[in-house]
Amino acid sequence: MAHPLCLLFDCDGTLVDSEPLLADEMATALNAVGLPFQATDYIGEFRGARFRRIVAELESRHGSVDPKVLEPLETSMRANLDRRLATELIPIEGATEALAALSTFPMGVVSNGPENKIRTSLVATGLDTLFGDHLFSAYTANCWKPDPCLYLHAAQRMGYSPHHCLAIEDSVVGVKAALDAGMLVVHLNRFPDAEITPEGAIMITSMFQLPSVVARLTRDLDARTAMH
Repeated sequence: MAHPLCLLFDCDGTLVDSEPLLADEMATALNAVGLPFQATDYIGEFRGARFRRIVAELESRHGSVDPKVLEPLETSMRANLDRRLATELIPIEGATEALAALSTFPMGVVSNGPENKIRTSLVATGLDTLFGDHLFSAYTANCWKPDPCLYLHAAQRMGYSPHHCLAIEDSVVGVKAALDAGMLVVHLNRFPDAEITPEGAIMITSMFQLPSVVARLTRDLDARTAMH
């Protein structure tokens, strides 16, 4: 391996500021089928969760929706979201600068979203060039965070052992998935007054802080390797 550390980034809320758009479209779709939901519910309770898990939780509270309605509902919601992502999406503050500073590292994107959504988001914000085809979608791998299997899949495809991978995540769901995969984890905690960083993860509050954290972890890893 040319580099001792592989960087695996979550997408929504970590690299791109897509969550407000996603929450808005989700609220429109869910209310249309009688499941009460506000955009603030996503940010407050369901951030990073799979859409069908959110639906299942809301159904447990408010009653079931005809399964025949759910698939076209999700398809329509995602089509509307893709149109908005292509024109309204911006990077998370500091993400462009952090990626530029870390461009010599092998990097991938690991997301609970569909691959076409990941690609649309990265192209719309100009962040796609550093990742190539190293895009790992839960829908393609058929395993979703908080299960660690998606991160383990990404590590294998990147050619790195989990303990030589650093996951950068903004949601607790994603942080737990990466920790359970045995990875180093940075939690981009943009809501430190409301969200607790899980034990074992390194908290940052801005992507501008990431390069210095990566530099320190790389030095530590190099030192441990030299001792063996």
